[in-house]
Amino acid sequence: MIAGVDEAGRGPLAGPVVAAAVVLCKPRPAGLDDSKKLTAQKRATLEATIKRRCHWAVGVVDVEDIDRLNIFGATMLAMTRAVEALCARLGCDPLEVLVDGNLTPHGRRPEWRWAARAIVGGDALEPSISAASIIAKEHRDALMRDAARVHPHYGWDRNKGYGTPDHLAALREHGPTPLHRRSFSPVAQLALL
Repeated sequence: MIAGVDEAGRGPLAGPVVAAAVVLCKPRPAGLDDSKKLTAQKRATLEATIKRRCHWAVGVVDVEDIDRLNIFGATMLAMTRAVEALCARLGCDPLEVLVDGNLTPHGRRPEWRWAARAIVGGDALEPSISAASIIAKEHRDALMRDAARVHPHYGWDRNKGYGTPDHLAALREHGPTPLHRRSFSPVAQLALL
């Protein structure tokens, strides 16, 4: 039993970082790919299929922890939480965890206890990581759409918290919200004004 892990939300100025862990079903869902290469409609369809047929879980790390740990540390924590939640659902540990990128949480998070292998570009190469990238992105996008209803000025329903021109303009006009990452440069610079 192999789990794939990927994250969404390392680069935005606002919102949490989300990781997902997935153990694929057989036969695996058709059309899996890096979530960034899929249309919104295809991602939503695959998300529903993965959630219905496969084993999956998410790990979320909020803005306070991102600012406290830094985004790399927060990403490692989100991945660890996702795999922990997946193991709780499965009632056992995977034999190996395949992680998108060039580093794994092994040795970086004291809670990490699984054999792990980093795969650069794994979200496009390894189907279980592709599935995790879809679950993580869809989960985070939904969180940002919900946050946009509370903080409508920033366009998070469209930009998902990334530093787009309209988000930066709203940040200058309205200031940061509690969901903004204070440790990220554009937000930190506003605090100095």
